[in-house]
Amino acid sequence: MKQTECSFNEIIEKKVSLKYLLSLPKEYENRHNAKWPLILFLHGMGERGDDLELVKKHGIPKILEEREDFPCIVISPQCPLHSMWTMELDALHGLVLNAMKTYNVDESRIYLTGLSMGGYGAWHLAEAHPELFAAVVPICGGAQPMIGFPERIKVLKNVPIWAFHGAKDNVVPLERSQELVDVLKKNDGNVRFTIYPDAGHDSWTETYDNPELYEWLLKQKRP
Repeated sequence: MKQTECSFNEIIEKKVSLKYLLSLPKEYENRHNAKWPLILFLHGMGERGDDLELVKKHGIPKILEEREDFPCIVISPQCPLHSMWTMELDALHGLVLNAMKTYNVDESRIYLTGLSMGGYGAWHLAEAHPELFAAVVPICGGAQPMIGFPERIKVLKNVPIWAFHGAKDNVVPLERSQELVDVLKKNDGNVRFTIYPDAGHDSWTETYDNPELYEWLLKQKRP
C-alpha cells in the first residue's frame, strides 16, 4: 500500500499549578529597591499532598519557623500526592519564573536545593535549566533512570554544586549521588561532595543546620 508523507504542527498549552510556602526577608518591605537572593526548596516524598504544614517538617522551611533573620526569599512548593518532583519540572520552572516577576529577586542569585525526592528534583530541574541557577545543593538524591543519564548532568559543569549523602543510606543509595558527581568531576565541573560516614537517609538535618552551607551558597553568583 502507498504511504504518503504528512506533517503535523500544533501549539499545545499546558496548565501547571503548585501550592507553596513563601518567606520574605525581615527587611524586605523596608528596602523597596533591594534585590534578594531566592532559594527554591524541594521537600521529600513524605511531605506530598495538599497540606502545606507538612512542608515545614524538614529542611529550610523547618528552620524558618525557628528564626526571623533568614537573608533570602524562600519558596517551598508542595508536590501533589500522586506525583514526584521529576514529573513537575515544568511547574517548578514556571514557579521560579513567576517569582522573578512577582518578588524583588536578584536574578543572578537563584539557588536550588532539595532532599531525597527533592534531591532528585534538584538534579533534574537544574539539568533542564542550567542557565537559571547560581548554585545547586542536592541532598541524598540522584537521577531517575532516563535516556542519557547520568552523562547528561555534564551540562551543569559550570554551575557550583555541593551534594550531600549519608554513607549508610538504605533508602537512596550513596551511589545515586556518586555517579552524578563523578560525571561532573570527569568534565571538570565545579562540584563538592560531602559524605557523612555514619549517617543514614537523614543527611539533611546536619546539612541545613550548618552555617557554612549558607555562607558558601550566598557567595555564588551567575555571571
